[in-house]
Amino acid sequence: MRAFMFCVSWVLCASVLVAADAPKKAPPPKRPLPEMPAPTYLWPEGAPGAKGSDEDDKPALWVFLPEAAKANGTAVVVCPGGGYGHLAYGHEGKDVAELLNAQGVAVFVLRYRLAPKYGHPAPMLDVQRALRTVRAGADKWKLDPKRVGVMGFSAGGHLASTAATHFDAGKTDASDPIDHASCRPDFAVLCYPVIAFGTEYAHGGSQKNLLGAEPDPKLVAYYANHTQVTPETPPTFLFHTNGDTGVVPENSVLFYLALRKAKVPAEMHIYEFGKHGVGLAKDDPVLSTWSGRLIDWMRGHELIAKPGQ
Repeated sequence: MRAFMFCVSWVLCASVLVAADAPKKAPPPKRPLPEMPAPTYLWPEGAPGAKGSDEDDKPALWVFLPEAAKANGTAVVVCPGGGYGHLAYGHEGKDVAELLNAQGVAVFVLRYRLAPKYGHPAPMLDVQRALRTVRAGADKWKLDPKRVGVMGFSAGGHLASTAATHFDAGKTDASDPIDHASCRPDFAVLCYPVIAFGTEYAHGGSQKNLLGAEPDPKLVAYYANHTQVTPETPPTFLFHTNGDTGVVPENSVLFYLALRKAKVPAEMHIYEFGKHGVGLAKDDPVLSTWSGRLIDWMRGHELIAKPGQ
C-alpha cells in the first residue's frame, strides 16, 4: 500500500514538474492598429455628457470616400465592435471601408464613447448624431441623403440595431442645423450582432458595459432590440456563423424573425463554420463570401449599381 502511494505521489510530482518546466504558449499576435484619417468630430464644441476633453471623450467619424469616378451617393456609418469596451476599428472598420469604397460607397467609421467611462445613453447619442451629420453633409460629401445606412459588428452591431430601432425624423426647432436631419438609417447591415439583451442569448459583457452590473429592467427591455422592431425599421442584412460561441447566432435569428413579423425586407446568412469577430474573414475562402452576398443585397436595393450599369 505504501509503495502504491509512493508511486502515485511520484507521478503527481513529476507531472507538476513537467508542467512547470513546459514552455508557455505564446499569445496570439495582436492585429496591428491601422492608420486612420484625421477625425471629424461629431460635436466640435464638446459632446453632450462629456466627462473630459481627451480623445476618448470626443465621438468622431473617420471618413473614407470612394474615387469620384466610382462614387454613387450611398453612404454607410460603420460601428466597429469591441463589447462596448474597445473598438476593433481595423478589421471591422478600415477593412470594411476599403471594400465598400471599391463599390462606390462612402464610409464613415464611427468612434463612439465606451465603458468604463461611458455607458447609456452616450453610444446611442453618438450613432444618432453620426447619421444626422452624414445626412446633413450630403452636399459636402456628394451623397444621396435618402441612401444613408448603418452597419455594425458584434457590440457595434447592437449599436447599429439600436440606430435601426430608436430614431426620430429630426428636430426642426433645434438651434444646431445638424439636429434638423433625421437619424433613421435607410438600411442596416448587422454582422454577428449583439441583440438579445435580457435573454439567455445575451452577451453579458456588452450588456454590462452599456448598462452597468445591475441595470434597470426597463433599460434592458429598451435595448433588447429584437423587441423594438416596427414596420419603420429599415431593410436589414444579417450575417452570423453557427460556430460563434462569443455572440451566439440566436441574436441574429431573433432580430430576423422580428423583421419578418413586421414585414420589413430582410436577408440573413448563417454560415456553419467560423468563430466570432472574423470581420471580412479574408483568410477563409468560404466565410469570406459573405461580403459578396452583402454586395448582391445592396445591388438588389439599388444602393450600388448592378453589373453593366
